Amino acid sequence: MGVRTGAQYLERLQSHPREVWMRGKRVEDVTTHPAFEKPARHVARLYDMQHDPRYKDILTFPSPTTGNPVGTSFMMSKSLDDLRKRHKAFQLWAEASFGLLGRSPDFVNTTVMAFAESPAVFERMGPRYKENVDRYLEYIRENDLFLTHALVTPQTDRTRSSKEQVDEFLHMGVVRETGEGLIVRGARMLATHGPIADEVICYNLPGLKPGDDAYAMVFAIPLDTKGVKMICREPFDEGGRSSFDHPLSTRFEEPDALLIFDDVLVPWDRVFLHGNVELANAMLIEASVRNHTGHQTGVRAIAKMQLAVGTAMEVAEAVKANGFLHVQQMLGEIIGYIELAKSCVVRAEVEFETSANGTVRPSFTPLQTLRGLMSRAYPRIIEVLQTIGAGGLLMMPTAEDFASPIGPDIEKYYQGAGGLPAVERIRLFKLAWDLAGDAFGMRAMQYERYYAGDPVRLVAGNYLSYAYKQECKDAVQRALALSGDPGKE
Repeated sequence: MGVRTGAQYLERLQSHPREVWMRGKRVEDVTTHPAFEKPARHVARLYDMQHDPRYKDILTFPSPTTGNPVGTSFMMSKSLDDLRKRHKAFQLWAEASFGLLGRSPDFVNTTVMAFAESPAVFERMGPRYKENVDRYLEYIRENDLFLTHALVTPQTDRTRSSKEQVDEFLHMGVVRETGEGLIVRGARMLATHGPIADEVICYNLPGLKPGDDAYAMVFAIPLDTKGVKMICREPFDEGGRSSFDHPLSTRFEEPDALLIFDDVLVPWDRVFLHGNVELANAMLIEASVRNHTGHQTGVRAIAKMQLAVGTAMEVAEAVKANGFLHVQQMLGEIIGYIELAKSCVVRAEVEFETSANGTVRPSFTPLQTLRGLMSRAYPRIIEVLQTIGAGGLLMMPTAEDFASPIGPDIEKYYQGAGGLPAVERIRLFKLAWDLAGDAFGMRAMQYERYYAGDPVRLVAGNYLSYAYKQECKDAVQRALALSGDPGKE
């Protein structure tokens, strides 16, 4: 089939109903429910971009199987030019949502591509598991499916391993093996976009303990599979919000859900790894998943920072706060984070690594550095926006007030500096509030803190796995040699 249209994406959601729960009620059709309709329609617009003559050459490439156009996020790179094409494709989709969709379809597409690029990892389970990965990549590529993933165990008792929880299958695990496949029970978080995705892929983050064999698994299944249910968090918009008052949260919400498996059958051809704790812990690193996902998230992060930093600059200029030195210093600081992010991404591309089968992937170290930076830089950008906006962020009227008897007061007292009309200043500050004060913005900030895992472990890992540690130590030794021996000047 190749790349599908937005209409085809929505039609598939309707024809594959899944068990989604919101506010204690089951959602019958996610494409029409007020909490999911707008997010689904935005994803549909991303799919439509693949057919737009302005973007098609960047967002697609010829399928190695059929020759039909398929998504660039599925493409294995053979050169620096290929990596740059992937960069441009990530950028187009990121800019379409200002980087606010952390889990746009290209993210997990990239994950599965990384699996297929590292066949030796899955061959350690046996030849059929590597073949399962290859077939699955071809299946989602040729059908242009939207995947979510669920990697993290529920926050129950963090002092206990999965097998030590009060219920053996509180965390998702294999109940038994059958001739048809694995029977899986338990829960996983956090299935972002789960209600409006086609399939889910589950794998482990490193950290399984010896004896956790039942919890070591990598598999993918359709979200309408019998026994799979999703419990969703409270939405930010259920159709009643004004787009003037909330320009971002009314368009770019990412529904999050707890994924529950009630003795779900995972067919053998959808199993890529199971029962091997050592391999499950090593898979993420050995398959170089973080190189590829870090590339996509790095490009997306730049778009998100550009929106937040640009908003901070515009808010400062709207009230002429940009003339104060301390405001200029804060704006200069957060501009620096954008430029650091750009440098990390470009360096990762230029200093690419070559895989065992001859493909190339972005360098790991700069992308992992950027991941650690984002967990601190984006919250700092939001803090600066809050500081510059100050009380002005708290006093904005609503869209309805303009046409009311107090309309003239609004025009007079809410104007900005230099003759900026009240409607323009309010529009700007509403955008700033969506980013820096509203629940939507706080979720976007929390996402950057934790999407790559525990930020403390993440940054500590920069020290533990630093590829250029010896270069630093060699510099110290050369400097120490300058001092000579005591008493022999």
